[in-house]
Amino acid sequence: MKAILKNSMLATTMLLGITVFGQGGDRSLDNFNDVGKKGVNVFEAPKTVDYTFDGLKVRIGGASTLQFQGVNHENSGAVSIVDIGDNFNLATANLDLDVALAKGMRMHLRTYLSSRHHNEPYVKGGYLQIDQLDFIQEGLFEDVMKYVTIKVGHMENNYGDAHFRRTDNAFATHNPFVGNLIMDAFTTEVGAEVYYRNNGWLAMLGATNAKLNQSVEDPGKTKASVMAKLGFDKQLNDDLRIRLTGSAYHNNKVANSYLYTGDRSGARYYSVLDEDETATGGINKADFRTGRYNPNLKNEITALMFNPFLKYKGFEFFGTLESSSGKISTEADNRVANQYAGELLYRFGSNERYYLGSRYNKVAAEDATYGDVDIDRIQVVAGMFLTNNILAKLEYVSQKYDGFGSTSEYEEGKFNGIMLEAAISF
Repeated sequence: MKAILKNSMLATTMLLGITVFGQGGDRSLDNFNDVGKKGVNVFEAPKTVDYTFDGLKVRIGGASTLQFQGVNHENSGAVSIVDIGDNFNLATANLDLDVALAKGMRMHLRTYLSSRHHNEPYVKGGYLQIDQLDFIQEGLFEDVMKYVTIKVGHMENNYGDAHFRRTDNAFATHNPFVGNLIMDAFTTEVGAEVYYRNNGWLAMLGATNAKLNQSVEDPGKTKASVMAKLGFDKQLNDDLRIRLTGSAYHNNKVANSYLYTGDRSGARYYSVLDEDETATGGINKADFRTGRYNPNLKNEITALMFNPFLKYKGFEFFGTLESSSGKISTEADNRVANQYAGELLYRFGSNERYYLGSRYNKVAAEDATYGDVDIDRIQVVAGMFLTNNILAKLEYVSQKYDGFGSTSEYEEGKFNGIMLEAAISF
């Protein structure tokens, strides 16, 4: 309790100090994506050369999200699972600091104040975004920097487009659903990304050190990861926008790949099909990633993701086709895990403040323990933006597991029910 009070007082003092030094009443920053409804479907942060920088400016933001969960689960009974009922989950919270440091340069830092996995604040990550080089010399490579963006930091890496629509702990206003994908590609690694954007075309090349927990120990066990993205994104007319991207992530020597386990905040479907270890005399470890699947591609990994996006008036489609291959050190051959997802939404009302939608998500993988396994999920959702910064969602979810053996809590496993979520981001 003393530690919690100490951290709270420290955070409050920092916020008060930052508020004093924050300049200007306008909270907008150059090349910053709005965290509310205005930022939905923006994907990468916008690129503009019409800079408004007139001195240091600090934007203090955050998010708070709460769910009511009414979900039932069951399996074959060979492995006991915990009893769950209908109730509220732990409220999650984020703190965001976005700082305009110079013309065409800004910093982002996100801290998880409360999450399913941690009850104490900890930093998710941050980055420095550079859209022009006047801080070195006025007009330096000005014609090139009209199209180029550089990001450097210990940050959320830009593999695929699905991570732009996922929930990041308490930040849930850009996710039309409650849960993320079953194979949730998300990691924070130290690295750099260079973007080129021109007339709808997008290209990105990046590299990271492939470590989630940074350390100088065990040199030589991990090589750098490389990432690439190529795509096209354009508003063709007032009614039609199309976007299609392909992404790749590769590392041929890594002590433990975190591409599908990098989210340390926790999954949304609390305790579903979580093994009851007290039934065998143990203590429940409370898996914080319940409802997701980790293909366990630890020692080398190649992942490809293709994301088509189409928006015609109020109708919206977003797809994910993903194939990942890799192995653990004891395996001779690579295993493959494939994921397919399709989202169809209809947004309507004033400024499209309401929406109805559904998502089908399937994973077909060669599991290291059980061989060929399949996981299928259906989500049906209704959502409403009360304001630009407040979103309410009601979702029905149904997920089934097939191919898992009798030693797994997932044998003949399934869960279904409703989730009611209220999300605030500002």
